[in-house]
Amino acid sequence: MSSTLKVGDQVEVLIGPIANGGHFVARHNGQVIFVRHAIAGETALVEITSISSKLARADAISIIKASPDRIESICKFSGPGKCGGCDFLHISLTRQLELKAQVVTELFSRIAKMEIKFEMRSVAPSSGLHWRTRVDFAISKNGNIGLYSARSNEVIEIDRCEAVLEDINNLDIFKRTWRGDDRVEVAATNTGQISVSRGGRTIEGQSQLVERVGELKYQLTPASFWQGHTGAPEVLVNEVLRVGEFQSDDHVLDLYGGAGLFAKAILNKVPSIAKLHLIESNEKATSDARKNLQEFGKTASIYPGRVEQWLSQIKRADVVVLDPPRSGTGDLVNKLLIGLKPRKIIYVSCDPASLARDSAQLVAAGYKLGHIVGFDLFPNTQHIECVATFTQG
Repeated sequence: MSSTLKVGDQVEVLIGPIANGGHFVARHNGQVIFVRHAIAGETALVEITSISSKLARADAISIIKASPDRIESICKFSGPGKCGGCDFLHISLTRQLELKAQVVTELFSRIAKMEIKFEMRSVAPSSGLHWRTRVDFAISKNGNIGLYSARSNEVIEIDRCEAVLEDINNLDIFKRTWRGDDRVEVAATNTGQISVSRGGRTIEGQSQLVERVGELKYQLTPASFWQGHTGAPEVLVNEVLRVGEFQSDDHVLDLYGGAGLFAKAILNKVPSIAKLHLIESNEKATSDARKNLQEFGKTASIYPGRVEQWLSQIKRADVVVLDPPRSGTGDLVNKLLIGLKPRKIIYVSCDPASLARDSAQLVAAGYKLGHIVGFDLFPNTQHIECVATFTQG
């Protein structure tokens, strides 16, 4: 259907259900509109920001009839035309959990053809603020710290961020004038360290970091992947250990294993495991993993490179833990994984759409989705972290 809507048009619409990606679906004269800064059930005046052959995108610029779940945003940089980082600051945290659960169940129904029972769990801090320990700041044309506007290369200048730890907000990086357009990368640990890097080089603070997860310590370079929520490492480790049921003499695969977050916790809990293979493509992360797993000697083997490159050489896997990027595992990795016939697969996912796609392939191969839970590790944003457990059918 051709649309008469144009960029800049303002129309009144009834806001419909949430869609994957954090937008809410509305319609105007049959035209589908994805709306930001709204809540299902509201009536809003929206301004069209882009048009494609299939849909329009818009910002809610005035709320005519507000949802009871609408709250005042605490951030002066959020809203239409402003920072694109926190999509849901105008929605109560309780309602956010419900909306995210709706997204996951709808994706599994539509993509995987599976009807699931799904629960979203909140993670401290209960305010949903000041949880983020890693952030890459952009630099504006004026040389100031900023973050990108939604679906744009425009940098919105900021002098603080309500998502990051206050230790990061207290840095003087917001007061400096920066040259060049390299991002300013900041990492803060739960042991009190802070690193500021640019262009892959530490310019302030520590070049080697230490994170603590329970009784365990992890050594990291600032560029290594580490869960960005202050509570995420411990929450995810506890869930993996709970559902893993690791046994003596198991052969364990840790795919996309990073710096060894799960591997170290598994080997520490069940030191009698026969063998653990960690595969990770990031060179700095594998270097960190070697340091973190050194105490386990030959029990732990680390393979630097792509998962599909090494997985075909693995001969046995009893339990597989995997934490892939947003794109998921994909067809080739799934086929290689299924061929190993592990009794259990623990899939940690930051994208429910790719998780639903990969789940369908695992279930078609005879695996059963026994348990799936979501953790709100990205409060006030549309992002969702899930842990799904598959067992042989």
